[in-house]
Amino acid sequence: MSSSVKLFRGQRYQELKGQCLQQGRLFQDPEFPASEGALYYQPTAAEKVQWRRPKELCEDPHLLVNGMSSHDFHQGKLGNCWFVAACSCLALRKSLWQQVIPDCEEQEWDPRNPGKYAGIFRFRFWRFGEWTEVVVDDLLPTQNGELIYCHSNVTNEFWSALLEKAYAKLAGSYQALDGGCAAEALVDFTGAVAESINLKEGKYGEVISEQMKLFENLMKVHKRGGFISCSISSPGRPSEAETELGLIVGHAYSVTAIRKLRLGDRLLFSFKAEKLFMIRLRNPWGKKEWHGPWSDSSEEWKKVSDSERRSLGLTVENDGEFWMTFEDWCKNFTDVDICRTVNTSFFSLHKTWEKEMMYGAWEKNSEPLLNRSGGCFDNRETFLQNPQYLFDVQKAEDEVLVSLQQEDRRKYKKEGKGDNITIGFEILKVEDNRRFRLHQLTVQDRVATSPYSNTRSVFLRRSLQRGRYVLIPTTYIPGVPTSFILRLYTDVPSKLRELKADRPKMTCWSLLCGYPRRVTQIKIHSAEGLQKQDTSGGADPYVLIKCENQSRRSPVQHNTTSPVFNTQVIFYRKDIDSPVTIQVWHRRLLGDRLLGQALLPGAPSEPRGRRALRLRGSAAELPGLITVSVFSSDDLAEL
Repeated sequence: MSSSVKLFRGQRYQELKGQCLQQGRLFQDPEFPASEGALYYQPTAAEKVQWRRPKELCEDPHLLVNGMSSHDFHQGKLGNCWFVAACSCLALRKSLWQQVIPDCEEQEWDPRNPGKYAGIFRFRFWRFGEWTEVVVDDLLPTQNGELIYCHSNVTNEFWSALLEKAYAKLAGSYQALDGGCAAEALVDFTGAVAESINLKEGKYGEVISEQMKLFENLMKVHKRGGFISCSISSPGRPSEAETELGLIVGHAYSVTAIRKLRLGDRLLFSFKAEKLFMIRLRNPWGKKEWHGPWSDSSEEWKKVSDSERRSLGLTVENDGEFWMTFEDWCKNFTDVDICRTVNTSFFSLHKTWEKEMMYGAWEKNSEPLLNRSGGCFDNRETFLQNPQYLFDVQKAEDEVLVSLQQEDRRKYKKEGKGDNITIGFEILKVEDNRRFRLHQLTVQDRVATSPYSNTRSVFLRRSLQRGRYVLIPTTYIPGVPTSFILRLYTDVPSKLRELKADRPKMTCWSLLCGYPRRVTQIKIHSAEGLQKQDTSGGADPYVLIKCENQSRRSPVQHNTTSPVFNTQVIFYRKDIDSPVTIQVWHRRLLGDRLLGQALLPGAPSEPRGRRALRLRGSAAELPGLITVSVFSSDDLAEL
């Protein structure tokens, strides 16, 4: 077994199977016994359930019959349509389901060697940043000789029922799977990055341009191995109510295809005369389909050739799968869950990403400098008392993907604490040389805020300018402890790391070389009225900030005498009598030219905030003003 796979509860599949074969018995899982405790949080007076092995339910049981397809199985009595919808998506990608069901041929029943069967199976799930192997026995819950939960439409196929049992074991019971989000299961199947979109809030049913962007985005996700599911939120309507057009409220559908259907010029549809934008869905129940335009037996299909219909896989059956136009989909559904399989392989034709992953936790502590559970940005007094992560954007502009995922809380459902916590995160542009935790927001820019949601993970895609950033994951309210993982994807390495220290460390060298006595933050906003440097009347200025033996330089601004810099720096100063020097230079091929400078004492008594400084030469004033913000403190953990 690969060392990268964690064993759930320490159970080793090969070892357990070998023991059973040696002793001539079928496996019975002591960690998830076939009892009421595996079904429910508490014993109930429900109809009696019998646990049966597949051989007791049919003559010739198999794990898989003729491979796997999204039509293989249906939801049972459990309210886990979200899990079944995720299985439908998984079934479309052989390379991914083979990862979830490892060595499926070795696990398969062999009618020629029945003595090699031990009633034990294994499945793998991506849980909290690592692949975890779960072992189960083949005792399945039944009533009247039939499976009561997820089951195949082929009576002798059992992969879906066994996979569901392994997932229930992870969660603590079958009942813990009642109600959920398809994106959560898809992340567990693949390690993908989950994103949720509200179609109503985004007005995708009304704004055609947004519809087109979303269609292209989803088609790209689907083509590159991602997964999509959707549902209709049910405020004011009972869950599982049926709409006039046959859709089920509060029910997870899996997206099984996204296509552009070419039609004749005489037909006017959707975005362009010659194309129809289509999406195919599957209801986990295996029945109950859309009755609107382009439903299985609608008149619209008569306008499409037989070959095109075969290409689309159109079947006029009540099998739970159906087509609809993308426009109708946007108008009838309210919520979409997207799982992107982010490509980090260098051997790929598609864009590859640099991935960083960090484990963290929100932890309460009465000491402000030790507290790591400060709540969202609205809690101004405690917001910075959260974990903080530093990263760099090293290109002029880089697209950044961020996924924040809290631990799975289903295992706490028996204790009444199984609901997800509302989480989110902020991204702040900070000083280019920051190395210690933020304690006060002064010159930093708040550049991005994720959605705050009580889903297991939240996602943000954002383009950021070159510079240094601090990412702060938070719970919505302060003082809620739990663990999380943070994943960051960029085009070039971001050097993601956690900020743990509040101030420079005192060492033996500090006694010899001195220890900082003051911290000074400076933001260079802009300059104006600089001396013209060329015949066109412009200049190529940059700013250089020097403090003791440290210096930081801004990017060059081209062809302007009124540059905007927005450069931030922070200095921990040993010699507090030595001023900070701010110089403005003009970039030239044959040696840069000084346009002027300003000196800042940087004392805590100076007025905080924005001010304009006149540029000077060695003996006189020079043309130009520079606008800065300065904050200083003799408490090194204040800023």
